[in-house]
Amino acid sequence: MSLRNRVDPWGDLHAVSARGLLTGNRGCLVDGMGQVVRHHRGPLWISCLTSFRGWRQPLTQSGRWTPIFFLDDAVALAAGHRPCGLCRRPDYLAYRGAVAAAVGSGARLSATDLNRRLAAERLRRGSGVERARDRRLWTADIASLPMGSVILADGIPRLVLDDRLMTFGFEGWLDRDRRPVTGLVTVLTPPTSVMALDGGFAPILHPTALA
Repeated sequence: MSLRNRVDPWGDLHAVSARGLLTGNRGCLVDGMGQVVRHHRGPLWISCLTSFRGWRQPLTQSGRWTPIFFLDDAVALAAGHRPCGLCRRPDYLAYRGAVAAAVGSGARLSATDLNRRLAAERLRRGSGVERARDRRLWTADIASLPMGSVILADGIPRLVLDDRLMTFGFEGWLDRDRRPVTGLVTVLTPPTSVMALDGGFAPILHPTALA
């Protein structure tokens, strides 16, 4: 399999062979030579199906959005993306509805509202292709986190499931450990996406998380 641009839960780009279950769009990341020169362009960060209506998107074409690939929704959400409103319409509506209910919005939140919330939560001001140092992290009691959240434990991203934690890998989730009953943890997944997960948004998880 050819190398593809992938992101880890910090949202940084890596060239790896695995593709994952979802693709993502955060604008055009390449120059005229097809080389990755930026981390993102614009506030629209979405996760998409890898196949939709037979459409094909070049991997490295200047002036077009650059596909990046996620293991699953847990990784996409942790990287600061939300479901696409076109190819993942039901997921997008579920995500938006859960966030609106959590914030007590009488009116429906728009895609722009969600983009602004996530943009404020994922990165501090900065520049360059590698932006791990600029990630906005936050703290929560692990007892309050819904399934699908991603935390940092000893500097390693871990997926929170109902009764266990699993370690991120580009090929799948690894190393099942018992989930602690309580305790403060550092959270990678932005608060808005945690609200969505807690409010009923059902993430697409890699089979290794469900085995």
